[in-house]
Amino acid sequence: MNEVLELLGRRRSAKIALLKEPGPSASELDTILTIAARVPDHKRLVPWRFIIFDGDARARFGDVLAETLKKEATEAPSAMRLEMEQQRFQRAPLVIAVISRVKQAAGIPEIEQLLSAGAATFNLCLAANAMGYGTCWITEWCAFSPGINTALGLTAEERVAGFVYIGTESEKQPDRDRPVMGDIVSRWQG
Repeated sequence: MNEVLELLGRRRSAKIALLKEPGPSASELDTILTIAARVPDHKRLVPWRFIIFDGDARARFGDVLAETLKKEATEAPSAMRLEMEQQRFQRAPLVIAVISRVKQAAGIPEIEQLLSAGAATFNLCLAANAMGYGTCWITEWCAFSPGINTALGLTAEERVAGFVYIGTESEKQPDRDRPVMGDIVSRWQG
């Protein structure tokens, strides 16, 4: 149990620029996703799903990102920005989109389903971290883009909870400042 506490006590998000090959193997990815799905899920609605971007799919989706940006931007994007979008998902060996989907179910509020998707996303990160991989969970503009939502095949009830970038960290980063417990913890006195 101390190994689990140690992992939780030192885990941090990696800078995407430091995530290099190798990424998880197929069997490791299967384990990561299986663990990601082991989260609180009232009435077993499974209010989330995963979309994998690996190999050539990352570059092909980069073309979709650049084309979508051209259509949705209020000002024409520069050539540098379009190139950046084409490379966006190639910054790490593996990118997983976690899709939150709210289902209408008696007694199951939307927030429980959204939090379940967040828990699935974090479990995904923790499983990859436990295997020695670095992770970065971010959204960026593409998580909120109608055109990207269409390209991902999202329904009206779905939205991107985040994109998780996974790879081997080329260098370890120092920890960042964390909250002071006295500033965020109180006891209810009645």
